[in-house]
Amino acid sequence: MQTSEVRRAMAAAISTASALGLTADDAIVLHDSNKLTLRLLPCDVLARVAPVAQQVAQFEVELAQRLAAAGCPVAALEPRVEPGVHERDGFAVTLWTYYEPVTPQEVSPADYATALNLLHAGMRKVDVRAPHFTDRVEQAQQLVANRERTPALADADRELLGDTLRSLRRVIVERDGAEQLLHGEPHPGNLLTTQNGLLFIDLETCCRGPVEFDLAHAPEEVGEHYPGVDQDLLRACRILVLAMITTWRWDRDDQLPDGRRLADEWLGQIRAALDRNGLDSHG
Repeated sequence: MQTSEVRRAMAAAISTASALGLTADDAIVLHDSNKLTLRLLPCDVLARVAPVAQQVAQFEVELAQRLAAAGCPVAALEPRVEPGVHERDGFAVTLWTYYEPVTPQEVSPADYATALNLLHAGMRKVDVRAPHFTDRVEQAQQLVANRERTPALADADRELLGDTLRSLRRVIVERDGAEQLLHGEPHPGNLLTTQNGLLFIDLETCCRGPVEFDLAHAPEEVGEHYPGVDQDLLRACRILVLAMITTWRWDRDDQLPDGRRLADEWLGQIRAALDRNGLDSHG
């Protein structure tokens, strides 16, 4: 968010919590991206704030409740207030349990795989409408094709990303494997180490697809501990996900720190992975 938006978002979160009977005098920024994640004090509540026009908070709140009921390892909503989305000053505010980080925070691949497998098992019990993973691939393809949105992307790199997204999307779909509800982005940044165990956060990216698509966001060693993995499919998913996140970094509006350097580095990794796995991005 822009600095002026951050100040307004913090004020919206504090006033929302106060109106709900929580004591909130201050806010600490924990994460700033497409939404702002805050720790409200002294009530010790985690607030997630996004512009109303850009948020899918209602979906996330409802899904979090259903997944928790299904026994999934997900972060809980703040229990002292009624669950819901609160709109204030153009922002949508949701309130969640704040989990004090546990030291050490490093997660073993086996524990990571166990937590993700437990999440997937619970997700199979939940019937919700969610986009297909190919819808997210399509968004990346549209961004690659839009030179106005990605003006700094060189022609050869644009061709590489476009061809990789198209060909691997087809490869994965044609595998015709089992599909289910997925987290969508269960990378280490969306996994908390808490006194309650490992908990996944940020459910707004949930989609449907093969579990290998989720595993592609986790460290490589995690896939070695997850039961029943199609390793060929996982390799294809890893390259596809790498092409997707590389594409986001070339968006002129991307605000990830050091994003352009990462984008260049990841382009090299895509070329190496395609060559190493004998895949043709033009296929």
